[in-house]
Amino acid sequence: MLATRIAARKTIGMRALAMILVAAGILFGVYEYYLKKMPTTDPGTASTQAISLTGVRSDLLQIAQSERQTIALNSKCLSLDELGAADAVTMKRQGRDGYAYRIECSDADFQVIAEHPPAPADSPIRYPTLAVDSLLQVHEITTH
Repeated sequence: MLATRIAARKTIGMRALAMILVAAGILFGVYEYYLKKMPTTDPGTASTQAISLTGVRSDLLQIAQSERQTIALNSKCLSLDELGAADAVTMKRQGRDGYAYRIECSDADFQVIAEHPPAPADSPIRYPTLAVDSLLQVHEITTH
């Protein structure tokens, strides 16, 4: 009688442990499935990069709008440092999440570029180089 009670307690404990493991497995499977299905902003990038890339695009547009205004008022293109010194850009940093920004000028035409150092060779993550032109069109620059 005592032996059956001990065996019953062990069985209940093992069943509870098995149920917990099955539930954890199901939750992990659902998490993995939905994480891999999350949309990305750029092909070949991780879904977790979406927030960073959106912020980089926003920064590029802000810099490009400031550059357009500066060219309209002064008829010359300024560097990123000069825009910051003239308080034409409200951003206090010249990059975001590893991306560095720069401006390339040619007369009244310009391009604001955001570059990230390349990912390690064995990494599946890709860091696109983004640019905004004087028409405020955001696009990816392909580097070979």
